Amino acid sequence: MPYDFLEGIEKLNERCAVLSTIPTDCRLIVSIKDQRMALIQGNDIAKMYTVSTSRKPPSCIEDSNGTPTGLHKVADKIGNGQPEGMVFKGRVPTGKHFSNYTGQEGDRNLITSRILRLRGLEPGHNAGPGRDSYDRYIYIHGTNHEDRIGQPFSGGCVEMLNDEVIELFNIVDSGDLVWVV
Repeated sequence: MPYDFLEGIEKLNERCAVLSTIPTDCRLIVSIKDQRMALIQGNDIAKMYTVSTSRKPPSCIEDSNGTPTGLHKVADKIGNGQPEGMVFKGRVPTGKHFSNYTGQEGDRNLITSRILRLRGLEPGHNAGPGRDSYDRYIYIHGTNHEDRIGQPFSGGCVEMLNDEVIELFNIVDSGDLVWVV
């Protein structure tokens, strides 16, 4: 059965209450099972996106390559003004479009277009030693493998189509909440 994002809004708000976190007006809910992400504005689903999460089981553990679950916030927004398809290494634009990468380098999952770096908000779950989403460099970002969006493929991040991650980047603010279930 598909994830019920409307019910997810309530569960997200309940999780915020448990963690003494004030829900932001703009929030994201990522369903690993469905490979979908909802953009929530107020109490409405403003937009749905198809995404790609980890090909490994969900995990908050360091070096697991699993997509971490739980409540996060957008900690850093990286790539404003860069052209669609720009490749980033170490969160710095390389000056090259992903189409310039060929062979083994082009076969890898490249980080493209925009980066929304996530910080876990649940100590002992997705925050803290050995399980910190921020220290693990967990992002929402574009990919050079857009044909694989909608199926588990990433190394732990949430990947999106390049034009959609740019659109999302322009909507969300640093501090907006992201709930991964």
